[in-house]
Amino acid sequence: MSIRTIRSIIEGQDLLSTPASLPVADAARLMRTHKVGAIVVVDGERLAGIFTERDALFRVVAEGRDPQTTPVGEVMTANPTTIDADKPFARALELMHAGSFRHVPVVDNGRPIGIVSSRDAMGPELEQFMYTLIVEDHTRNVLA
Repeated sequence: MSIRTIRSIIEGQDLLSTPASLPVADAARLMRTHKVGAIVVVDGERLAGIFTERDALFRVVAEGRDPQTTPVGEVMTANPTTIDADKPFARALELMHAGSFRHVPVVDNGRPIGIVSSRDAMGPELEQFMYTLIVEDHTRNVLA
């Protein structure tokens, strides 16, 4: 089984980014147009956060905020967990599982260069990751 790197997954990806001042409604339209579930929020060229569909639902809709006037910077996930492009994709899956999130910004020296998501897991890493979880669970049960 070949091990895919993050770099191989984001190769050719057009990174969708926005400044923190963009209203949530505009960010949501960008995400819909590009058929993605997350957008990186930047301060200049540096990663400031990530805005996801869950942020829109839980921090905007559920809290009754106005998406036309609420800037993404107020409702984004600040300082998100990130990953380096040369790491194996399986590491991104581990991060997503441990943190209960579905998107991980890919950075190079603090500068966002892509996003990987759980949707990218439709490959050999998912099979290996599930096998590892099953073995860990079985081992805990045997040792309990």
